[in-house]
Amino acid sequence: MVLKTFGWSFAVTALGLVAAVFYGGWTAFGIVAILSVLEISLSFDNAVVNAGILKKMSAFWQKIFLTIGILIAVFGMRLVFPVVIVAISAQLGPIEAVDLALTDKDRYQELVTDAHPAIAAFGGMFLLMIFLDFLFEDREIKWLTWLERPLAKLGRVDMLSVCIALIVLLISSLTFATHAHQHGGAHVDKAETVLLAGIAGLVTYLIVGGLSGFFEDKLEEEEEREHEAEEEAARTGKPKSAVVLAGKAAFFMFLYLEVLDASFSFDGVIGAFAITNDIVLMALGLGIGAMYVRSLTVYLVRQGTLDDYVYLEHGAHYAIGALAVILLVTIQYEINEIITGLIGVVLIGASFWSSVLRNRRLAAAGGGSGSDEKAEVSSGV
Repeated sequence: MVLKTFGWSFAVTALGLVAAVFYGGWTAFGIVAILSVLEISLSFDNAVVNAGILKKMSAFWQKIFLTIGILIAVFGMRLVFPVVIVAISAQLGPIEAVDLALTDKDRYQELVTDAHPAIAAFGGMFLLMIFLDFLFEDREIKWLTWLERPLAKLGRVDMLSVCIALIVLLISSLTFATHAHQHGGAHVDKAETVLLAGIAGLVTYLIVGGLSGFFEDKLEEEEEREHEAEEEAARTGKPKSAVVLAGKAAFFMFLYLEVLDASFSFDGVIGAFAITNDIVLMALGLGIGAMYVRSLTVYLVRQGTLDDYVYLEHGAHYAIGALAVILLVTIQYEINEIITGLIGVVLIGASFWSSVLRNRRLAAAGGGSGSDEKAEVSSGV
């Protein structure tokens, strides 16, 4: 079952790692491996959300999402989007950006390095908003109870995450400007660029969130109409309208999944810039990760076993928060890419182990989740 579900992912992983060795030796192999692990770790929550929605869809629409959908995810977000980011930030045409990436790596590296403060500010703010919105949401299951419970209460304040993110951005841009001024003022003019890029990241997050909410509302409306139509069909014996509404509901569900997948994959693309500026290595690593999103989604729909590891979603979001902080710090300081890549693995591993301990505790208590569900694991990182 595992080989059948993950077979294509294993094959793509092997081909990607071999291609990395031929492209840049064992150093490239290591970078692609780190990028793959990073993308896979950030894809756990993506797969959980996708599976929760996908299991409501018909076999036809499931196949559409897992074929056409993965093409959009791999080629659209993981391959094309990094080129677009570099092209915009370095003020290049897309073809010129790709040509530089492949033929003049030194010049490409120089352009990306020069544009890194803007990329880091944009991505750092986008990731920070994902993390803050997760942290301030009051959920039944909490991993780090001592931290998440008081923050959930603070989350009742409207727009708190936006306010905190803007404060962090303002501090980052002012610190960057001060640091540049003290070292000759070569990048003082970029402080404004950092501020604008960070605001753009925040706006992008709000737009994506708004689109996701729009599709979710439309989906709920269509499901409600479908349910009413089915009830009417049972009374009148005319099921035709119910079939039409089922198709509309599935279509909105497909659109909603694509928006969600784009928003989740965005953090991996942005986070990849904290590890490497080589677009070929980035495409290989993120492409491998995107395949595992598909495999994990299929596995969840067919088995549902990862639902037992309830803290994985928490670990993934803490990894996103760590990446956000790292990106904002790298606006003016260098951080070793090994640290950047492994911090997500550590957090995911800790959340997985906490989930295992929780399952053992519930099993020892006889499987009763009523009283033990509230006794959350408050340590493990």
